[in-house]
Amino acid sequence: MHEREYVGGEKDFLAQLANRLATLIQDVRTVSIDRDAKRELVTLAVEDRLDTRHPARALSDGTLRFLALSVIEADSRFGGVLCLEEPENGIHPDRIKPMLSLLHDIAVNTQEPVSAENPLRQVIVNTHSPGVVGQIKDDELLVSVPIISRNGKGQYTRAAFRWLSKTWRSRAWTDVPTISRGALLAYLNPYSAEAEEGTLAHSEQAPRPRVIDREDIRQLRLPLAV
Repeated sequence: MHEREYVGGEKDFLAQLANRLATLIQDVRTVSIDRDAKRELVTLAVEDRLDTRHPARALSDGTLRFLALSVIEADSRFGGVLCLEEPENGIHPDRIKPMLSLLHDIAVNTQEPVSAENPLRQVIVNTHSPGVVGQIKDDELLVSVPIISRNGKGQYTRAAFRWLSKTWRSRAWTDVPTISRGALLAYLNPYSAEAEEGTLAHSEQAPRPRVIDREDIRQLRLPLAV
């Protein structure tokens, strides 16, 4: 990060980085960089609210992931495509929402012109987490589904992408079938069927529902209670 990109130079950048990390990890107070010219060594450290200094090598995988993504978000020179596999791994479930917010801030805002404040960046994430799928927008969701195809050698299974109806993809590709919202129900709320069929001994033992907050999915659940 060049100093010219921030009025306060490196100090201002590190303060911004600490503020972003504090929204993800509450104990973060400051971020610092120590340079050892003789050993040609640069050490990044995070200081918590108890004034305890933690060098990067002592930080958890989740914290390091937050840190790296926060640097990318703040660096307007970073452009292109960022691919991230299962961002929920290694972090507390309560941190999934701040993580997704950070990823949204990294990606270009398609409603605004591309500029230094809105660099051309795309974020692609794959996940198996209901906690992630349940919090993203309809337009952002792609579902990989198995499709049976045939050629001269016989039958084979391939993967294809599908999306929800009433999204920009469904309007752009009207000849491509959309995925049913009902098909997502069991995935987003995997314990609902067991709870409603009485397989759980007591209702208080049933996990808190994790179904996405959509009226159409709520309507789909009504027949299950009959």
